[in-house]
Amino acid sequence: MKRLEQPRLWRAVLVAMLVPLALVAFWPSPVDKPVQGELAGFLLVIHHLGIPGWVNYSFIESTANVLLFVPVGVVASQAFPTKQPWQLGAFGLLVSGCIELGQQLFLYERFASPLDLVTNTAGCVIGALAARAGVRAIKDRRAQRQLALSPSRSC
Repeated sequence: MKRLEQPRLWRAVLVAMLVPLALVAFWPSPVDKPVQGELAGFLLVIHHLGIPGWVNYSFIESTANVLLFVPVGVVASQAFPTKQPWQLGAFGLLVSGCIELGQQLFLYERFASPLDLVTNTAGCVIGALAARAGVRAIKDRRAQRQLALSPSRSC
């Protein structure tokens, strides 16, 4: 368990995570292109079933961007435990900015989006906050167990 608390290990994981993220980000065509027809059909079905119209392609794309960066925030939080969540969010913004700039400069079928910067950064912050809350809960539980196991002190 102590090994999982080593920032050095998490930094290696973070670097390793950036490889598949870069593959998704710099895929020559939009990654959802092969399933656009199925996605449109799915949206028609769920709207017919009563799901509100605001659950549309843009909503799904934005949600996917948030979810894509939540693990980045979780791992960054462990890799840099002394950094504040806003600093980890700035890291997410930097990574997202590099992705969007690369798409703008090098991929003619992809386009840079300010909304992607916002959603990716939000995902990173959400992941960082969730990781911090989880770590805090685990430490609190450990402390409670230690108190329960220690012999009671009498005055």
